[in-house]
Amino acid sequence: MGLSIQLRKSDQVVMCFFGDGAANQGAFHEALNMSSIWELPVVYVCENNQYGISMSVQRSMRVARISERAAAYGMPGRTVDGNDLLAVYEAAQEAVERARSGGGPTLVENVTYRWKGHSKSDQDLYRTQEEIEAWKEKCPILRFRAYLVGKGIASEAELDGIEERAAQVIEEAVEFAMRSPEPSWETLSQGVYA
Repeated sequence: MGLSIQLRKSDQVVMCFFGDGAANQGAFHEALNMSSIWELPVVYVCENNQYGISMSVQRSMRVARISERAAAYGMPGRTVDGNDLLAVYEAAQEAVERARSGGGPTLVENVTYRWKGHSKSDQDLYRTQEEIEAWKEKCPILRFRAYLVGKGIASEAELDGIEERAAQVIEEAVEFAMRSPEPSWETLSQGVYA
């Protein structure tokens, strides 16, 4: 896609999202290398939630930050607090502007955390409850809510209203899905791009 954008001289940018576990796979390194060589307009966004399935990032890499790997491919790498909405926005905006101006790809690592296991079958025995609770204190939604209220951008009542409306929309979507018929075998692959 990045090559297509470049050849068409479009101002589009590819945003490629992946987790920390993917940063240990060959496809990650191949993608960074090729996009750097061709100076493609790509922003690689890594959601570093500290664990690739049940493997701690600290035990699976020699470097301290995934963003450090960008240097091997001659591109900028930046690590930000993934629970700080404004820091993530700023890093993404800077990377997109760089890509649009012909500067090539950027790797942005958002350091965050997942509060639950990797999947329903994950018993989550590799972390302590104290670690999980400490990260819950850094909840990005609660942090941004406090920012909005603290800056006078929104009131608690306004934000409560937004939350209630969002819950209503979700409930309606779930009800719609539950009432809808199962798709036919013939239509299962429609709209899937892989």
